[in-house]
Amino acid sequence: MSRRNLLKATAAGALALMASSWMQNALAADTIKVGILHSLSGTMAISETSLKDVALMTIEEINAKGGVMGKMLEPVIVDPASNWPLFAEKARQLVSQDKVAVVFGCWTSVSRKSVLPVFKELNSLLFYPVQYEGEELEKNVFYTGAAPNQQAIPATEYLMSKEGGGAKRFVLLGTDYVYPRTTNKILRAFLKSKGVKDSDIDEVYTPFGHSDYQTIVANIKKFSAGGKTAVISTINGDSNVPFYKELGNAGLKATDVPVVAFSVGEEELRGVDTKPLVGHLAAWNYFQSVKNPVNTAFIKQWKEYAVAKKLPNANTVVTNDPMEATYVGIHMWKQAVEKAKSTDTDKVIAAMGGQTFKAPSGYELTMDKTNHHLHKPVMIGEIKGDGQFSVVWKTKGPIRAQPWSPYIEGNEAKQKM
Repeated sequence: MSRRNLLKATAAGALALMASSWMQNALAADTIKVGILHSLSGTMAISETSLKDVALMTIEEINAKGGVMGKMLEPVIVDPASNWPLFAEKARQLVSQDKVAVVFGCWTSVSRKSVLPVFKELNSLLFYPVQYEGEELEKNVFYTGAAPNQQAIPATEYLMSKEGGGAKRFVLLGTDYVYPRTTNKILRAFLKSKGVKDSDIDEVYTPFGHSDYQTIVANIKKFSAGGKTAVISTINGDSNVPFYKELGNAGLKATDVPVVAFSVGEEELRGVDTKPLVGHLAAWNYFQSVKNPVNTAFIKQWKEYAVAKKLPNANTVVTNDPMEATYVGIHMWKQAVEKAKSTDTDKVIAAMGGQTFKAPSGYELTMDKTNHHLHKPVMIGEIKGDGQFSVVWKTKGPIRAQPWSPYIEGNEAKQKM
């Protein structure tokens, strides 16, 4: 090739490269990237995969209505694979490399704690959609799941009430990490304030992925011989399947020892024969079974989306509480961006306080103006034979979250915020 032709080819190549780069930048400028940070493999995939899918459904819904500030949302999905340190790496990748404006994700508190330093350092936003132990309030996080006073405390009060069975003894059974241990610290202090003795509380923990509950269920049966007993379960992930199967095997019925779960919903029960579990309980802020027009539309949208996208077992998909919290969180973020006329973190944070959204729960939910938590209703559901829940108790309206439990010493001043 002659020198002239070589120069022409080099110049053409450079122009093509510049044009390609320009096109990519132009496309990027026309979209707003949003991160989805959920375990799609490992022990937590049973719970988190549906949150990834409902996030994609919500993004598709928003894009179909014109996007956000006229721009399409572009999801960037990563799989931290139920590996807690990997959550931090993937969060950094989303914010630093992929340049997402916001991240929707995490389930376990240990994964949330893992990513917090990243969001603080890079001043980015995380929307966290799952109930948790409280004792935290971060500028860079919006908590769309329940605080303890919106789930754990009301559920325990219900178990102690006449209509809830009048429990006098309690087994606090959880997975061994921060959420169950902190929640149970709060519940132990709460029970003590109600006159329950330490000898009437049994606290048991198992590792993530634990599958042999035979001895534990046998011990629960033995413990219950000492008086009216209830189990408060903070087991997370796929360990719930063998636990509930063992309850059924042991013939431990809700009329003998009721179990109230804080991390088991419709999605987790899909893998279990629920007939032996009828009457056991779960405490959430939403159930698929609640009747109202918004929820009817939400369920229909989700089922149609599952079929259209050929999701696994698409014909039997269900909705649940963290899915609703994901859906609400994404819509509230959209509203805040449009109010702020910017995806800038500090401007969005300022615009989030006071945002409202009519949720599938049937209530208008409000983002608190000061504490980054939603005001949410509390519901207690009883497991039915079809894997759905019958709501047996609920609050009259949404409850303001208390991130700092009044049952933990030293929290009095923090509650005044």
